Amino acid sequence: MSEVDLSVRRFILPPIHSEGWRFVGIFAAVTVLMWILFKPVGLICLVLTIWCYFFFRDPRRVIPAGENLVLSPADGIVSKITEVVPPKELEIGDEPMTRISVFMSVFNVHVNRVPMSGKIIKMFYRPGAFVNVSLDKESENNERQELAMETVTGHKIAFVQIAGLVARRIVTFVKEGDQLKAGERFGLIRFGSRLDVYLPKGTAIQVVEGQTAVAGETILADISVEGQNRQGDVV
Repeated sequence: MSEVDLSVRRFILPPIHSEGWRFVGIFAAVTVLMWILFKPVGLICLVLTIWCYFFFRDPRRVIPAGENLVLSPADGIVSKITEVVPPKELEIGDEPMTRISVFMSVFNVHVNRVPMSGKIIKMFYRPGAFVNVSLDKESENNERQELAMETVTGHKIAFVQIAGLVARRIVTFVKEGDQLKAGERFGLIRFGSRLDVYLPKGTAIQVVEGQTAVAGETILADISVEGQNRQGDVV
């Protein structure tokens, strides 16, 4: 394993995803213009430019080894764990599955990572509205990108990118038939969103609602284990 990166750059000036450079450029250009015309507004624009840079940050992650492990596809808060029928468009059955939702605020890293290794067998994009993704029923009508995967362990899972209240576009880098590795980058959502992961019913979940998740690092579940979900308390 390579030496852990503890450099100042990792924390102060992390790399950003290529999708973000044009947005940073636009923010920076407006900042320069406003600074010339009216410095107080220029200062506000400078803060927004710095925020835009950090929104698109794409830090390296240490991916846990284990083909049965289900990794979080997003940075954020585990907002809900429930049992629901998976999206019918993905054609992976009409029986309830365990769904883990991870809510991303505008301050989280928004690059999304593959939860398990496997092959993308179905994708479906649904345009829609932009409402609060923390409100589960309303978010059914939000813009979303649905992906179904047959994992290397032989399971069928799904993960769904859902645009949030201020989101304007879902970006997905993969296509049907692609073979992907756990922790690999597969997309991002601009400016606030949610990621849902659908797992076989009965899978023992290793996180609790309210827990902070890190994309590609936090283990949501071990798909080879069935049993009681992990419990936790807020202290």
